[in-house]
Amino acid sequence: MKLINKPLVSVDWLKSNLNAPSLKLVDASWFMPGTPRDGFEEWKQKRIPSSVYFDYDKRICDHSSSLPHMLPTAAFFAEEVSLLGINNDDDIVVYDSAGIFSAPRVWWMFKVMGHENVAVLDGGLPAWENAGGAIDTSAPSAIAPSTYVATFDASRVIDKHALLDGLTNGSVNAIDVRPHERFLGSVPEPRPGVRSGHMPNAVNLPFASLLEEGKFKAEGVLAELIEDAIDDDKRNVASCGSGVTACIIALASEQALNKPVTVYDGSWTEWGGDHDLPIVQGE
Repeated sequence: MKLINKPLVSVDWLKSNLNAPSLKLVDASWFMPGTPRDGFEEWKQKRIPSSVYFDYDKRICDHSSSLPHMLPTAAFFAEEVSLLGINNDDDIVVYDSAGIFSAPRVWWMFKVMGHENVAVLDGGLPAWENAGGAIDTSAPSAIAPSTYVATFDASRVIDKHALLDGLTNGSVNAIDVRPHERFLGSVPEPRPGVRSGHMPNAVNLPFASLLEEGKFKAEGVLAELIEDAIDDDKRNVASCGSGVTACIIALASEQALNKPVTVYDGSWTEWGGDHDLPIVQGE
């Protein structure tokens, strides 16, 4: 019997299920470039017991791409996840040390690769610690490898060519989750060489508006916010700076509305950096 039936689990749920044989915990902590923190080093020092570290920025990514942390092939994903000792029938709970920031990215990656029983810990490591959850500060143990098989789900991801076609023919609704100033193009982009602005006809729903004190807002509030941004007659595609925070709205939409949202993996780093692609500035 599967433990997980929603994309989000609470600290209380995790406390109740922490010793379930099928449960695998994944620390997905990652920080923006320039932040003097290292998710892997922090995991080695302090983690929820038995959690493994998932590095989607430097390790489990497409090493042939010039873009940051792009989705790897299904075969490479399966190879790396096998080294983490994760099986296809495991119930996976992903968390990060910010509360809600990078964990939804790894939730989405598992969803793309066909894993159904995966959720994010609402509030992440801070909420776990605040609730008195157990913390492991010993040296990490060696991991016994598994044999994981990935089954790629193309409906959950889109590339720039399909996105441009969809925007042009009106079959796609693009939801940009960057802060409003970046959406308008009124501030420079943090990555060099990337233009400011947004895609034609995109709507803006900053990811921070879905969160409160490191957790997701109540389901009813999420539903209202997301309903205003999505279009039931089109394929809804989320975009952000580099494909991380777009996954926050993808998770929130499934949690609150049971509606899938595709993620544009290259996001604004790719779109804004490609001078052949159209951009708009202002409202």
